[in-house]
Amino acid sequence: MATTRPSFKVSERTEFGSRTSRRLRRRGLVPGVVYTGGEDARPFQADAHDLSLFINEGHALFDLDIEGAGKVPVVVKEEQRHPVRGDLLHLDCQQVDLKQEIQADVAIELDGVEDAPGVKEGGILEHVTREITIEALPTDIPDEGLHVDVSAMVIGDTIQLDSITPPDGVRFVADAPEEITIATLNPPRVVEEEEPEVEEETELVGEGEGEGAEAAAEESGGEEGDSDSEE
Repeated sequence: MATTRPSFKVSERTEFGSRTSRRLRRRGLVPGVVYTGGEDARPFQADAHDLSLFINEGHALFDLDIEGAGKVPVVVKEEQRHPVRGDLLHLDCQQVDLKQEIQADVAIELDGVEDAPGVKEGGILEHVTREITIEALPTDIPDEGLHVDVSAMVIGDTIQLDSITPPDGVRFVADAPEEITIATLNPPRVVEEEEPEVEEETELVGEGEGEGAEAAAEESGGEEGDSDSEE
């Protein structure tokens, strides 16, 4: 959980539009917006490299220090990235009230995969659900995501969401948690080797004799023709 809030400094942005955004990116900057929930949105810009590194650290809650406006606690609302390179193109943040619960999506991490008896026996561990929506105070949202211990799983085991205890102050947002599969350990795949097909040549009875008879007849006919010409 977040104990001390990290902070990232950005500059206020006064120009808008897609053309301006492209120009900022060419200068190595990323445009962004802070939605304040009632007040006007606050556009900002930041160094693309530094902001990408900061966002990739996975902070659930942090302070956005807007030059000239001060710090505001925010969560990431949406990241827009290049479809091929994965570069951060635009960042939307949501200002939050630290005393009011919010919903957020957190990643699910599996711990102890290599120690699971079923995995050691050759079973295949399938990570079915990789993200879950939670409800909590912004300060209770886990930075490191939700960790699920799978070290005791054997082949045939399945872990459902209703068997997981959420961290203190956190609730899962799910209508039917017993139907949400987090992980399952499947038997090893058995690859059956195909037996090579043996081609059998079937000779019909009398087939060879017929061919021989035809050849003999041709040779005989040739000889008769020769003898006729000699006469």
